Amino acid sequence: MDRNLAINLARVTEAAALGAAKFMGRGDKIAADQAGVDGMRKMFQTMDIEGLVVIGEGEMDEAPMLYIGEVVGSGCEGASKVDIAVDPVEGTNSVAKGLPNAIAVVAMAPRGCLLNAPDMYMDKIAVGPKAAGKVNINAPVHENLRATAEALNKSISDLTVTMLDRPRHEEIIRQCREAGARIKLFQDGDVAAALATCFDHTGVDILLGSGGAPEGVISAAALKCLGGEFQGKLLPQTDEEIQRCLKMGANIEKVYYIDDLVKGNEVYFAATGISDGELLKGVVYTGNNTAKTHSLVMRSETGTIRFLEAIHKLNKKPKYAY
Repeated sequence: MDRNLAINLARVTEAAALGAAKFMGRGDKIAADQAGVDGMRKMFQTMDIEGLVVIGEGEMDEAPMLYIGEVVGSGCEGASKVDIAVDPVEGTNSVAKGLPNAIAVVAMAPRGCLLNAPDMYMDKIAVGPKAAGKVNINAPVHENLRATAEALNKSISDLTVTMLDRPRHEEIIRQCREAGARIKLFQDGDVAAALATCFDHTGVDILLGSGGAPEGVISAAALKCLGGEFQGKLLPQTDEEIQRCLKMGANIEKVYYIDDLVKGNEVYFAATGISDGELLKGVVYTGNNTAKTHSLVMRSETGTIRFLEAIHKLNKKPKYAY
């Protein structure tokens, strides 16, 4: 694929972030999400790709745009045929309430390389490059903490574990505290939390617990670009979800490793901050129809990691009004 597609993906996430950020703190997560979807989809149509959405806003009858199975891009002759995984607003509640760590994210890989994960819970473990190959999702919590601490040359008491602040994680929290680790809970945003394990300045060492399976695939794409490790196991909660797994060919007994979720080594990832977070700054509207964005762009083949700050003159972009 054309390496310039990575930079073009940043334009896609910028468009989503600029749209969603207008609804920061306004209490309307649906409007924020729709604005993110609209901005993202408009910018996709300018890209020379034939992109199949394998992870999107839901099924066709549930989502008017960026639904699973939708084809995006110009579709011109010779365009790259790719899989697309999107979350136009990861952390809709955070945007609605004016809370941190909301981002717009996109992952892309050649056609057939991204797992079409069913929309259900997934048990997850994620670590950065230094601890890659040292953890096992089936191992006891204290063993994974010990292995991560050793890989990072830390004591367990200096280790920071992050997970969603949910009642279902009470037992994992108890075990982490019993082992002596520090805990950092977050309200929303699995992808941002998984990314944080790969950057020293975030202070986050390991992600544990369950979250959305689609977000797991996007996280795996990001960590593949960063050299980190991600493992997941599907957690269907109902007979209907079990049947959905069977229909999609998903194995509820299987540990999905990063190469199962994201095949090959030609993966692109982009994220733009909507609200301020540990990794990315949020959108700032500076007056005079101008806005600033902060984005992360990565490509697995080269291992290049780019942080992009952009100033947008919105009156010069009428076709893509955010």
